[in-house]
This record gives sequence, structure tokens and C-alpha cells, in this order.
Amino acid sequence: MTEFRLETDRLVLRGWREEDWAEFFRLTNTPAVMRWLGWMDEAKQQAQRARVESCAAQHGHCFWAVQRKADGGHLSGEMLGFCGLKRADAPGCPVPGSFEIGWRMREDSWGRGYAREAATASLDAGFDRFGAEEVVALTVIQNEASWGLMKRLGMRRREDLDFPDDRYDPELRDTIVYSIARDEWRA
Repeated sequence: MTEFRLETDRLVLRGWREEDWAEFFRLTNTPAVMRWLGWMDEAKQQAQRARVESCAAQHGHCFWAVQRKADGGHLSGEMLGFCGLKRADAPGCPVPGSFEIGWRMREDSWGRGYAREAATASLDAGFDRFGAEEVVALTVIQNEASWGLMKRLGMRRREDLDFPDDRYDPELRDTIVYSIARDEWRA
């Protein structure tokens, strides 16, 4: 996979390494983190890895590994999760092919601003490096933490784009959409 790297004050967003995957799933495939996505067995983990690697190979970007910089602080140098941009491809999604931002962070990193820092860097890259005109974000209405971050990033709710994602059980099926355009982000 092509080496990609973005740095923020506290984080490194980078391309995946072979050794990252087992650690990523160990840290994020937990009841709390996967509450709105559903726990992933080995087959689902391998399918997700294949999707991320294929997306990165095809588009030059996808969800990147997020690592805390080795600065001696909490979780110094450790894998925190992922954040980045992919192309929207959920079945029934009304904006297929659009730039979609997403994140999944380990539970003990929550509430420290890491997801927002990684998402800000990802949006900057989306608009400046990859030429996105608009970026969307998808979640379920119950996932207040996720859409709360979307709002803090300046994204706006797009009820006209909400859709059911039939890959999930009924209680997790109704997907809500937020978006932000390049000019909104730059403002």
C-alpha cells in the first residue's frame, strides 16, 4: 500500500502496515466502540481490511491508521484507531462516489479531542490534496457522539439524503447524513 502520512500536533495519520491490523481490531472491535456498527468476527474483519486496502489502491486515499505521536503523554506512540476519507459506497446511499469521512477510535482515547484533530486533518486533505468539492459523513441517529463531532466540524444535517442501509439490523439501519462543502470548510 502506498505510504500516506499526515501529521497534526498530537497525531500521525498514515497508511496501514501489516502489523497494524491485529492491533486495530483488538482495540476497536469492542462492545462500546462497535455499539452502532456491530461486532466483527474474523471474516468481517478481513472483509473490512480488504475494502480499506482496495479503496486506498483505487483512489489514493481511504481510512488511515491514527497513531498518537510518541511524546510521553497518555497513549504515547500507540494506535488510536482510524480516520480518513473513502468513497461513499453503502448500498442505497444517495451520493455514491462522494468523498466520505469516517473515524473509529479506541474507547480509552475518547473525550480527548483526537477524533476531531484527525477529522480536521482529513477534511483539510480532502479539500486541498484530493480536490473534494463536498464531503459527507454517515451514522445512525442514535450515535450522538458521532453526529456531535460532525456538527463541531461545521457539517450540516442533510435529511434529504438519509437512507436505510440494509447491511445492518433494523435498529441500526436508518442512516443519517451530514455534509460540508469546500467553501463552508474554508470559511
